Amino acid sequence: MLLHGFGAGSGHWRRNAAVLADAGWCVYSLDLLGFGASSQVPLRLDNRLWARQLEAFLREVVQGPAVLVGHSLGGLVALTCGVFFPQVVRAVVAAPLPDPTLLLADPQAPAGAPPRRPWRRRLQRFVVTWLCRLLPLEVLVPLLAHSPLLDLGIQAAYRDPVIGDDELHRLIARPARRAGAVRALRAMSIAMALRPHGATAPALLRRLRHPCLLLWGGDDRLVPLDVGLKCRRLRPDLALEVIDQAGHCPHDERPDAFHQVLIPWLERL
Repeated sequence: MLLHGFGAGSGHWRRNAAVLADAGWCVYSLDLLGFGASSQVPLRLDNRLWARQLEAFLREVVQGPAVLVGHSLGGLVALTCGVFFPQVVRAVVAAPLPDPTLLLADPQAPAGAPPRRPWRRRLQRFVVTWLCRLLPLEVLVPLLAHSPLLDLGIQAAYRDPVIGDDELHRLIARPARRAGAVRALRAMSIAMALRPHGATAPALLRRLRHPCLLLWGGDDRLVPLDVGLKCRRLRPDLALEVIDQAGHCPHDERPDAFHQVLIPWLERL
């Protein structure tokens, strides 16, 4: 089950799905709500909701436990589904695993988090909601989606030059140019900022009981390898593999090296 990252869609697995199918796997992918061709709904979109969407797909379509392979945000969704719906998951692969809370996580801290007082929760909800509403996304999103700035943003996720890759540009640009893009992005920003502690990557990593593989681009500028090393300190039993000469999208930038790590690991399951 292939899960795309932020701003992308199922088409971002263009260099991987056929290879995994040729290796004998039954391969599925889908667009997470708010991305790709999926509905840009006015809901609080966070990794818990996407995990529920994924769990429904696995029950209704796949009809059996699946290995979840997620890129970036998709890796966080895979991890979330593995913890909240373990009966439909066989294993989890995150390539890589992004979450700002990983930067602040203390490997020595006990599991769980002290409950916040109600007034602090209400204050946080008020501040986050209004800050996100004040952001001029109605100006920023169309500006990015219809200008060369989008290509620069895509390039930041890659080590090698990709400006001029029309297929990749269309994959990212089309959802950003839809009428509901601003609404979905604002809802997503609010929901991700207000997640409870139990829905953050450090808490999820501690609770996961399935086999888990982390794959990281050695030259990832968006989610540096230090974050992967932090994950290992939280869970020393995690398998962490580094793909050299790859940025934030190792599955698309170095697909051969990606498959050389992923497929043997899958076979060992």
